[in-house]
Amino acid sequence: MFSKKTALVGGLRIGGDAPVAVQTMYDSQIATCDTDAVLHRISVLKAMGCDLIRFSYVSSDDRQSFEKICTSSPMPIVADIHFDYRLALEALDAGAAKVRINPGNIGAKWKTEEVVKAALDHGAAIRIGLNNGSLPRGVDGTPDVVMADTALEYLDWFASWGFDNTVVSLKSSDIETTIKANKRLASQAGVPIHLGVTEAGGTVSACIRSTYAFTRLFDSSIGDTMRVSITGSIEDEVHAALEILRALGLRKGGVRIVSCPRCGRHSFDSQGFLKQVEARLLAVDKSITVAIMGCQVNGPGEAGNADVAITGIGRNVFLYQHGKLLTDVALEDAEEELFKLIEEL
Repeated sequence: MFSKKTALVGGLRIGGDAPVAVQTMYDSQIATCDTDAVLHRISVLKAMGCDLIRFSYVSSDDRQSFEKICTSSPMPIVADIHFDYRLALEALDAGAAKVRINPGNIGAKWKTEEVVKAALDHGAAIRIGLNNGSLPRGVDGTPDVVMADTALEYLDWFASWGFDNTVVSLKSSDIETTIKANKRLASQAGVPIHLGVTEAGGTVSACIRSTYAFTRLFDSSIGDTMRVSITGSIEDEVHAALEILRALGLRKGGVRIVSCPRCGRHSFDSQGFLKQVEARLLAVDKSITVAIMGCQVNGPGEAGNADVAITGIGRNVFLYQHGKLLTDVALEDAEEELFKLIEEL
């Protein structure tokens, strides 16, 4: 039951019949960052397919840089707020398209109301974010039930204050708790739901655990936006989310990369070359398949199933288009020749 309601985050619509939105969270402090470098990185993430990015807003020292990022970013910016409601007010005033809060750690109810009124005034959204580790104390019930019921209570607060531009996230490091909590929430509210398995670990474990949870929830038509939480690069988070959505048929287009694991036959460093070009490939706005193969055993065969393929022997690299050998180039020219061929498609 994909949400009946929608939330508007800047120009991004979440929920309803909108595509599942991909998001990540910036991995450095705002106050000490090079904002031009941050904006460049956001542009790359946008080109890869990311729709939304969240920043921890931890003090008033973040204000100047955060405002510049909000003003110039090619995608909506979310402020992650804990404990101090005044930081949420400040972030909204600086241009945040959405703030993520847990009303339970904001403090008195009137403080949450102040944040809601400010979001209403600024035309911003709010994400109610509850994790297994930050639930109200002294409430009976299993974590999934407490999470869902607490979120429903907060939604009632928001409705009483005339606010409905809301997204809810219920996360746990335990997969079953995450699934049960979101199913309970979805059965009782049509609010847009953000999916995530929190503290999911390194790239392999995070991808496997998130894919399992997301697949079960998407199969129940639950989930409108998502993040794959990886102890690793945010680029990997975006890449993983997109691959999950494409595998499930929930997002079309973009480059499909086919690459082989390296074995003793390898005559071309496919692993190193993929690492060198992957982010650039993922930023290409074309629905194509690119094969990167390590030797002449599988290379020509895979080339026949790809729009563009590359393999090599030593320092000689061979480029294929739709299975036909086009040319061989020097190793140092391989990246630029590959992208030149992609551009010509």
